[in-house]
Amino acid sequence: MRKNAAPITRKALTLSTMALLVGAGAFLGTGTASASTTLADACSGSVSSTIGSTVAISGTSVKELVRKGANEAGTLAVGDWAANDIAKVATIGVGTVPNAAGGSVDGATIGKAVRAALKATGTWGLGFDQEKTLTSVANKVAGGCGLTVVAANYVAPSSETPRDDLPSNGGTTQPGTNPGTPNFTPNGGTGGLTVPARDYGNIPVAGQPGFSLPPGDKYPAGTPLPGQAPQFGLPGAANGQGADIRNAGNAEQIAAPAGDGGVELPMLLAVILLAGVTAALVRTWVLRRVS
Repeated sequence: MRKNAAPITRKALTLSTMALLVGAGAFLGTGTASASTTLADACSGSVSSTIGSTVAISGTSVKELVRKGANEAGTLAVGDWAANDIAKVATIGVGTVPNAAGGSVDGATIGKAVRAALKATGTWGLGFDQEKTLTSVANKVAGGCGLTVVAANYVAPSSETPRDDLPSNGGTTQPGTNPGTPNFTPNGGTGGLTVPARDYGNIPVAGQPGFSLPPGDKYPAGTPLPGQAPQFGLPGAANGQGADIRNAGNAEQIAAPAGDGGVELPMLLAVILLAGVTAALVRTWVLRRVS
């Protein structure tokens, strides 16, 4: 019995190890399959994939932009070398498909990713100032790239959302009530708990109009209206004023006495005398000042 124990134990260990390896391989295989990468045809345009997938571009799609950016950097960079090295990069990740109907990857994000990928190649075509060349390349790519991302498996949420104020056990809303208020009877009115409907009895209601004569029949022509006299506003007795009503103060105009209005002789003599005295005084003042 002891001689056969060792082979049985070794066989059991071998089978257990194989089972663990198979399980681990299956687990790793599932993780790899769940993560997918969608390669866009170009660095601009649109790309469609499933939610959560990685969106990537190829180095070939930005080859010419990298060449121009390196040559325009002013660092004696060799644009052909940099372009050939970036073209060897198969995939450059630039974003992820969002959990929405669509999204976008702007040019600045793509330029930043290309800059990192170009630096990782260790190319000899970046010139004397590598950082300046990489920045020039990133700006060139940002100006010429931009992707629109579409989620192929996105499902829009339903517009019918559950109401928090309605019962979850099949309660019914009272007819004639506001749907926005919790006026309901649980279990269709069999639960014993009833919330009364709103009372609108305090709202005034207009009654039916009664019969009324037109103004022409009620007040014939020539008949004064109640509380008014005919020809209202005109002076005289027709205004409703009696003989005992007069203006305040009873003022009257007094006539001036008649006269011929001529200038009498005494007045004329007085004026001539005053003129002579004035002339004598002026003459005396003038002679005194001259002497």
